[in-house]
Amino acid sequence: MMDILQKLLAFLVVLSVLVVIHELGHYVVARWCNVKVLRFSVGFGRVIWSRRYGADQTEWALSAVPLGGYVKMTDEREGDVAEADLPRAFNRQSVGKRMAIVVAGPVSNLLLAVLLFASTYIAGVPGQRAMLAAPPADTPAAVAGIRDGDLVVAVDGDPVGSWQDLRWRLLKVSGQPEATVELERVGVGGKPERVLRALSLRSLAATDWESNFMPLLGLKVDFGPPIVDQVVPGKPAEVAGIKPEDRIVAVDGVEVRSPADVATRTNAKPGVPVTFRISRNGAEFDTTLVTEASEANGKKIGLAGVRLKIDPAVVDRLAVTVRYGPIDALTQGARKTWDLSVFTLKMLGRIVIGEASLKNISGPITMADYAGQSAQAGTLVFVGYLALISISLGVLNLLPVPLLDGGHLLYYFAEFIKGSPVSDRAFDIGQRIGMAMLAVLMALALFNDISRLF
Repeated sequence: MMDILQKLLAFLVVLSVLVVIHELGHYVVARWCNVKVLRFSVGFGRVIWSRRYGADQTEWALSAVPLGGYVKMTDEREGDVAEADLPRAFNRQSVGKRMAIVVAGPVSNLLLAVLLFASTYIAGVPGQRAMLAAPPADTPAAVAGIRDGDLVVAVDGDPVGSWQDLRWRLLKVSGQPEATVELERVGVGGKPERVLRALSLRSLAATDWESNFMPLLGLKVDFGPPIVDQVVPGKPAEVAGIKPEDRIVAVDGVEVRSPADVATRTNAKPGVPVTFRISRNGAEFDTTLVTEASEANGKKIGLAGVRLKIDPAVVDRLAVTVRYGPIDALTQGARKTWDLSVFTLKMLGRIVIGEASLKNISGPITMADYAGQSAQAGTLVFVGYLALISISLGVLNLLPVPLLDGGHLLYYFAEFIKGSPVSDRAFDIGQRIGMAMLAVLMALALFNDISRLF
């Protein structure tokens, strides 16, 4: 129960911050354009609390449904307007001013993401060095000539400062036939040297990029035998006698050197026996379990029911902190926000054309779960999650879908081109289409959320 309350509280914090920043964007630019603002509301529906402030006596309100917010401006299309306020009515402003007011909300979310990412870079983002273990034979990494101890410093010219950076750089080039990887390695006479290698991406299907694709490319880190952190009650691992602090040395006779190695070999055998070699108190023994068959991204996978961790000594050896000064941090924050915005659009495009699964669409339940997990993981992780959701909110609101900010921008762009506003009939039809699209999207997101619970 406490875990649920934590996740709910974290979700409400995320939602409140993002909604307030988004609506403040609309509000501030509306004031700059001398448009009279009647109400600033966090939430929809019935107003449950309000106060009036300022020369215009703007109502600042909390409403019953906390899944959004709005800024209500003086507008002749929404009711009678006093003659003195007509010059300040939203509908009487130039197309440029109306577009600026509408776009200010999503832009505020994107600017917030820049500042949040910059703050994490100033504080220092912990990670692990992108130092590679010897790749399995016949994998793309092995074919490319990647060796044990190689340190990845760039992908397609973009610098790599950590393992997380490496994963992100490769995710960015998904869909391309190959990526050029720059490596730092020990050369002749023990001197460091840099080499370029072409890493083929052709063997990965579109759905592979939605899961842990790094092992499929042969890219992995030597963490040593993974340690069992938790054994899930009633699951195959507990039945097989596996205990916390056990070290998993091999799976089906194949040496494993990371939690990902264990996951890859276990996932590949749904509902069949798998033999784990366990090291406990200096002694090794084999134990066999039958994995639990489950489904992920349309595939059957095997689950053992263990949560693994890495030896703390190995973690310390590979640890790195990515940190920048204020100016460089802002630059890196802006770059990351841009990259994630472009990636979000690419991902949406892949979903539309069927190259990515509809299961990638998440709703409030999944968001609350991730918000809670990120809050439990620490301040930096939570701030990063807040930035990520802020980008998603900004990008989605810019889509040319009626009811969203992007839909209004589409109307105003049409007005700018034709020299007159779109007709009331066209506006009404667009709103109905937008409402239907958003209803289908929300239904799909909630369906995916509920499906993940079972």
